[in-house]
Amino acid sequence: MSVATAAPSTTAAPSTAAAPSATAAPSATVTADTAADLAGCAPLPVLGRDVTVPLVTGGEVTYAALDQAASAPALQRVWDDVAAYAPYYGSVHRGAGYLSQLSTDLFESARRTVADFLDCRTGDQVVFTRSTTDSLNLLASALPEGCRVFVFETEHHAALLPWPRRDVTVLDAPDSPRQAVETLERALADRDPHGPALVCVTGASNVTGELWPVRELAAVAHAHGARIVLDAAQLAPHHPVSVRDLDVDWVAFSGHKLYAPFGSGVLAGRADWLRTAEPYLAGGGASRRVGRRADGGVDVEWHTDAARHEAGSPNVIGVHALASACRTLTEAGFDTLVAREQRLIRRVREELADVPEVRWLSLFGDDAPRVGVLSFVVEGWNSSHFAAALSAEYGIGVRDGLFCAHPLVRRLLGGAAGHRGECGAPDAAPGERSLNAVRVSLGAGTPDEHVERFVRAVRELVRDGARWTYRTVDGRCVPDTPAA
Repeated sequence: MSVATAAPSTTAAPSTAAAPSATAAPSATVTADTAADLAGCAPLPVLGRDVTVPLVTGGEVTYAALDQAASAPALQRVWDDVAAYAPYYGSVHRGAGYLSQLSTDLFESARRTVADFLDCRTGDQVVFTRSTTDSLNLLASALPEGCRVFVFETEHHAALLPWPRRDVTVLDAPDSPRQAVETLERALADRDPHGPALVCVTGASNVTGELWPVRELAAVAHAHGARIVLDAAQLAPHHPVSVRDLDVDWVAFSGHKLYAPFGSGVLAGRADWLRTAEPYLAGGGASRRVGRRADGGVDVEWHTDAARHEAGSPNVIGVHALASACRTLTEAGFDTLVAREQRLIRRVREELADVPEVRWLSLFGDDAPRVGVLSFVVEGWNSSHFAAALSAEYGIGVRDGLFCAHPLVRRLLGGAAGHRGECGAPDAAPGERSLNAVRVSLGAGTPDEHVERFVRAVRELVRDGARWTYRTVDGRCVPDTPAA
């Protein structure tokens, strides 16, 4: 059955011929001339771009979604594709009915689309999961006996926590990409060379946005007989990711950060460890044959392909949405997207350069290549108070805290334990390091106006203070309600 002809529109159910071809480079190369040519390109249409929110000071304003490192708004194209398919929704796999067959075709076509988006190798498996966290936990469950895991303390908790504690070596945060490579080199040289080993590393920090030397780390891992998994949750929405060119063994990412927030994720890469591991979930779909043994027990033959780890009814809507996002980003062109994002990053950094109270957090230095994720502290301000004021008085959504990367943020803030303090009071005394941070994050759908409003708001809050009073409720800073 051809999904493209069976669906109500070509956007609703793309054929495999329409699947994008991922670029081979780990990040788009943008020259100064290219950036100038693309400086005026428009943001991609996303849902919520016209949503207005009330301000405590009166009136309403269009909401500025600058917390996209947590979850990015859905692309309009993704929503349209999902809406077009929704009437044709059916049970995936093994159904004899027309809609079931169409949905199965769509589901498997999405798997091929994702493989193309990631430039996977022949023989690689694409397993659909719920999220990056789910993907890395799946891989952790598939590690061979005695596998040593090496992970930097700078990782998001999704990459830091899934591994068996007895088998993990946590590496110190590096001060530069070169030091990251050298640290891994020393750690792997000291391990037992005969046992299996896995390195887990981010592609772009969810705290600083800085790009990590993934290709170089992969080369070191392989030189020492180890494998490597790339946490691309923050990289894939901003840069092309090529499994082949980076030479990573697996890559994991989430749909909700890739402008397809419908509870989907991906683990893609080498099949051997996945093929021999116990199924991540035991149930229908993962089994090829089930029978009863003579002793009364259950005899099971499990699938050896991706279905082995996809038990239960799959999230076909989420998978279709994720594939739609992959196609949309590829068709938009990462050169264009990267150029525009870099222009927005420069605008934020340059226009706040003369505000000494603002200190940006960085491992590798201010000039390190990065995606549109920036964290900072403001002298004299509680970070929760600052984020609350941005929201309540300017309609800007950001994030504050430790960003599920506690060891990294504590290191960048001087080693203090995270604590919000009382709302309206600084979470550190003037001149001391803050105990939390504020994170602003951009995406392919971020309008220039939202960035301009953010810059203006930061300058005004630092110069004039908040115009409203705030209090602490359940550990969060919120605006005081007006007296009745």
